[in-house]
Amino acid sequence: MKIWLNFSSASAQKTLNCTGNHFMTKENMYLCQIRTLYNKRRNVNRLIKRCMLVLAGLCWLFMAEAQAQVQVQDVSKIRVEQLSDDQVKRIITEAEKRHLTDDQLIQSLAQRGMPAAEQQKLRSRIALVRQQNTPAGKRASNLADQQGRRVTDTTTAFLDSLVLVKDTADTSRIFGAKLFRNTDIRFQPNLNIPTPKNYVIGTGDELMLVLTGDNEASYTLPVSPEGTVNIDYVGIVSVAGLTIEDASDKIRSQLRSTYPQLSSGRTRLSLTLGNIRSVKVTLTGYVTRPGTYTLPSLANVFHALYASGGPTDKGTFRNIQLIRNNKVIHTIDAYDFLTKGIQPGNVRLEDGDVIHIPVFDRHVTVDGLVNNPGIFEPIADETLEDLLRFAGGFAPEAYRAKVKVLQITDRQRSVADIYAEDFTTYTPQNGDQYIVEEVLDRYANRVAIEGAVFRPGLYALTEGLTLRQLIQQADGLKEDAFMSRAYINRLNPDNTQQLITVDLTKLMAGSAQEDQVLQREDKVLISSIFDLREEYTVSISGQVRKPGQFEYIEQMTLGNLIQLSGGLAEAANIEYIDVARRIRRNTNERDSTISELVRINFDTREEVVQSDFVLQPFDMVSVHTSTGYQVQRIVRIEGEVNYPGEYALLKKDETISDLIRRAGGVTEFAYLPGASLQRNASDALVAQGHSALTGAARQELAEREKEQAQIQSQVLENTLQSQDSVETDLFFSNYVGIKLDEILEGNTKYDIPLEDKDVIIVPRQLRTVMVRGQVLNPNRIVYQKGKPLKYYIRQAGGFTAKAHKRKTFVQHANGSVEGSSMGYPEVLPGSEIIVPTRPEREKLGVQAWVSMGSVATSLAAVIVSLLR
Repeated sequence: MKIWLNFSSASAQKTLNCTGNHFMTKENMYLCQIRTLYNKRRNVNRLIKRCMLVLAGLCWLFMAEAQAQVQVQDVSKIRVEQLSDDQVKRIITEAEKRHLTDDQLIQSLAQRGMPAAEQQKLRSRIALVRQQNTPAGKRASNLADQQGRRVTDTTTAFLDSLVLVKDTADTSRIFGAKLFRNTDIRFQPNLNIPTPKNYVIGTGDELMLVLTGDNEASYTLPVSPEGTVNIDYVGIVSVAGLTIEDASDKIRSQLRSTYPQLSSGRTRLSLTLGNIRSVKVTLTGYVTRPGTYTLPSLANVFHALYASGGPTDKGTFRNIQLIRNNKVIHTIDAYDFLTKGIQPGNVRLEDGDVIHIPVFDRHVTVDGLVNNPGIFEPIADETLEDLLRFAGGFAPEAYRAKVKVLQITDRQRSVADIYAEDFTTYTPQNGDQYIVEEVLDRYANRVAIEGAVFRPGLYALTEGLTLRQLIQQADGLKEDAFMSRAYINRLNPDNTQQLITVDLTKLMAGSAQEDQVLQREDKVLISSIFDLREEYTVSISGQVRKPGQFEYIEQMTLGNLIQLSGGLAEAANIEYIDVARRIRRNTNERDSTISELVRINFDTREEVVQSDFVLQPFDMVSVHTSTGYQVQRIVRIEGEVNYPGEYALLKKDETISDLIRRAGGVTEFAYLPGASLQRNASDALVAQGHSALTGAARQELAEREKEQAQIQSQVLENTLQSQDSVETDLFFSNYVGIKLDEILEGNTKYDIPLEDKDVIIVPRQLRTVMVRGQVLNPNRIVYQKGKPLKYYIRQAGGFTAKAHKRKTFVQHANGSVEGSSMGYPEVLPGSEIIVPTRPEREKLGVQAWVSMGSVATSLAAVIVSLLR
């Protein structure tokens, strides 16, 4: 039993009051519950209706956006003349961001349906916009901007969502894939060629009719959608489906009534294409980018394949079908173009054509040493020889006798070898993998000869080649060949080596027994006599210009060696020259003599150079210095003397006071206690008489003195900066602490002899004291007579926290140094106070403290035990 209640009427709402009535009958209470349920259901229905309305609105918005997107992607309706210069600039900018050229940009728009005429207009606009810096260009830009304000929203949306073809690198190994996916190759029709006579006219073409001769006239004839053109004085003429040649004949016959001279030839007619139409072709099957493409009517099959990216990895390159009116009218084999450069079957496209790319029939792989490895698509009548031709042929180092193939059978894989004689008959199967291997790194007929021959190297092993014949091919033996013995290094069948000895003296004399027949990989070794002995040398030292070691030459004389060494030096002693000769004796003999001395006497220097004394290998020649030979010694005196400068010492024992007298004495401004002597040479070198050295020895001494001066400067710097330099560095100074005041008073104890390159400096009266090192303010302080060292330290701000006070020392103006071990030294005018850095104490670790505690505990225990 079903009861239908209707509470929608106002009377029902008024008669039943369910609020505030506690004395309601049971029937009315049921009715109130039913009405409550009804109201809830009605509210739910309202909510559902509202949600449906919202969803319908959203769907409408999405559909509108999708429709707008479809309109955006359709660029066939875009008119370039409606674009402003700013919009063209945006197109150029987007293309440049993606590194696309103008040709690639136009190609991408052509793929999306832009007519050929609009493509040419856009190319011209791009070139014009790039020249906007001229005044005329700016005026054109302003005019275009005014027109651009009237561009439709569709054009603006097209610019905002411009999707360009990206230049992506193709890594496919399919032979031919790179041809259609390479953006550097242009398969674009040439629109500037003469009109082909077999061009078929269609809707959208524009014909240019020109009359010349007795009658002059020109007509621009657009082909209407009905395929007709309208000619003045003639009327409507149908030209659709006709070639240019047929249309020209038809129009000529129609115009003869208006222009009779056409019959006599006095008036000539020319019919050409103006703007060409666009055709739509569809690419289906295994295409990289299948779809419908708008192309110029002059485009052919390859233009369409390039626009679509060509076949995919599963598409065929050998059986591309052109379908027109539901019939396959042509089959294109792209391999003809890839391998030969010809394009059979590449016909011009017509509107509505379909290009279908089926799946490949068979794929095989060629790897290894071929010029173009990859994946190829052979057809039924092609052999392995054709396949190798597609792969560019063998590489120079390829093994050509056979090719290894990995095959796929019905149940498993297999491997086989195909020999060269079978290349022309073997038919490749689907899935085959051919591997061209490398030729072996060995020679079938190689022999080698090395050593003392005129032309060592590799030679071809001919039938019956002997050792003597090989030496003759190498242009014979050198004069220094070791004739007693030569060797043939022979490779045995098991790759072990065998050494065969040959007597070259007997061989070259014609001994048949020594003339070995050579085998493959034999290596002949002929030694030189110089290879079998130690390298012979002689040496010369002493007073020559270029002492050293020289190569020994047979019958080399002493005069030859003197000349090779540059001749005698001025200090050479020509009375005698010593030659130390190596002693050759039995090792069992005992003798303390280690060399034999040969002394050669001469009277003149010319006799030395012309000496015919024959040297032996390893002789050591010594040219001594002449007795009493001395070179000039130069000293220099600077400062407060009457005649400062350089002076040559007159005698070996010339002293400081002698030089002062030769320099005219000191001036009245001289500060004698501050005078100093600088000497670069050490006392050991002075004792050796280094001033008499010449040549390389003197140069070596100069380098040592320069290096010593650098070390001294570095040590002085480290004295101020290093933490422990005072205690560990060896400080060397070239100053000699002289007392010039006492020397001039006649105290001979301080009047020392001078040496070569000595420098005496007599300063003027000094009035300052320098303080440097670990003080707060290093500077120069005015000298105060009688003031102690601490006075100058206080004037410099006092010691720093890192100052090593007990190691403070003073360097006086004359170069002498006084330390502070027995109290601070006296400070004189011109002195320099140096405060070194206190070395940091190493902190004791936990283990050191524990050790010290252990030692202290043990010591305390010992003391306690002793006291008991």
